[in-house]
Amino acid sequence: MPGVHQHAPGQIAQIAARAHQAGVPAVLLFGIPRDKDERATAAYAEDGVVQNAVRAIKQRAPDLTVITDVCLCEYTSHGHCGMVQRDGEHFTILNDESVQIIAKAAVSHAAAGADIVAPSDMMDGRIGAVRRALDAAGFSETAIMSYAAKFASCFYGPFREAAESPPQFGDRRTYQMDPANGDEALREAELDLEEGADILLVKPALPYLDILWRVRERFARPTAVYHVSGEFAMVKTAAEKRVLDERAAVLEIMTSLKRAGADFIITYWALELMEWLRS
Repeated sequence: MPGVHQHAPGQIAQIAARAHQAGVPAVLLFGIPRDKDERATAAYAEDGVVQNAVRAIKQRAPDLTVITDVCLCEYTSHGHCGMVQRDGEHFTILNDESVQIIAKAAVSHAAAGADIVAPSDMMDGRIGAVRRALDAAGFSETAIMSYAAKFASCFYGPFREAAESPPQFGDRRTYQMDPANGDEALREAELDLEEGADILLVKPALPYLDILWRVRERFARPTAVYHVSGEFAMVKTAAEKRVLDERAAVLEIMTSLKRAGADFIITYWALELMEWLRS
């Protein structure tokens, strides 16, 4: 994606501090470990890539809110968001076993200094498990931003390649949500709130403005939206071909997300937006 890069561990604190100085209030971290395995052991390692990044950022920019993605897809050799049991060409996601590892990873992020952990795996019951694990470890003040409505979308493609996390077999439709089923999104959001979520997130953004609106209106709780890589790439491509004006398009999109109920917007244009909003 144009202007979007992987950053080395030694660079991330400086980059985050620069973003904070520009007016960006928070960063969301995704990690790519040196080694992957079927058990995602690097996801909860004390010296893991995200854990080290959190500590470095907090030392350099202590007032910057640090949010960490809590998932296993970037740490598993097979690229799925949970533990997998295979039977020939068929596979099963082991939900409960996955949730235990996800909760362990969330605690390791909190121990490193994360302000908010963001489980994005879509396993059943993971918000409650993460909340219990955080509280038991003494991190009751660490907030949870739940990917409450994460749809099985084609718009994740560029990010998956950048994060080196596409599934090596099958797809994620068995645990991500059916794009046609809006009512399920509300049920999932309600369950996550009951389990202890502090912020509800809808992903992707533009194709699901109706879901964003319904979640914010129904629950009146802090609501986030993730404007994902495919959406970013579409605008970038159109701008490069001079079909539309990038700045005008991005400002209109972000306004629509805010209008639809977003309290928090996750976007690849954060730095540019800070500059454009000041001009």
